[in-house]
Amino acid sequence: MKNDYTHLSVILDRTGSMESIRDDTIGGFNAFMEEQKAEPGEATLTLVQFDSQDPYEVIHRFRPLPEIPPLTRKTFVPRASTPLLDAIGRGINDLEQSLAALAETERPARVVMVIITDGQENASREFRKEQIERMIRDRQAADWQFVFLSADLAAIGEALTSGMADASVMGFDKTSLGTSAAFKSTSARIKDYRAARSGDVSFSEEDRSQHEIERQRGKGKKKPH
Repeated sequence: MKNDYTHLSVILDRTGSMESIRDDTIGGFNAFMEEQKAEPGEATLTLVQFDSQDPYEVIHRFRPLPEIPPLTRKTFVPRASTPLLDAIGRGINDLEQSLAALAETERPARVVMVIITDGQENASREFRKEQIERMIRDRQAADWQFVFLSADLAAIGEALTSGMADASVMGFDKTSLGTSAAFKSTSARIKDYRAARSGDVSFSEEDRSQHEIERQRGKGKKKPH
């Protein structure tokens, strides 16, 4: 394996309910990418968008980070419902096949899968929760890192019972500030992992406190009725 090489897979919800944070998601993702591009070391990205019209649309596959163009309103268009389990299951299988196709000496030493959603599973047809739980646990045993970000508390509960580590699961407010903070925290923790300052991708208490700070700021900006 290549010790200075990290592969990032992002499974991005683009279902209809994401419309209210469409621009915030675009801005957060683009800021995340710019920070990761500036980090030393080799890195590639697989970006997948999902909804019930297309449960697994691959936008980029193992593309070097410097070549990733910004997300735009033309390339991120919320629509339809949420086949979350299918997106995760296909994402894991796809990534595993892509890694297996690489020579051992060309494989990344670090693999991170980031799942971003604002809602709960409601449209999967191919995978069941029990399958996803087994798949996640198997890949975690092989040192894959899973990060789950959600604006839905029920979806967070589902993620935790699906085998994802508590420290790598975080909720965010479905607001501009909340979305921005989620991407910022995720980028910081992945940078720590890439630089070997951390042995895994885990959110700190500071990350979670920052979300509370942003929540209070957001409340302060609300106009009186």
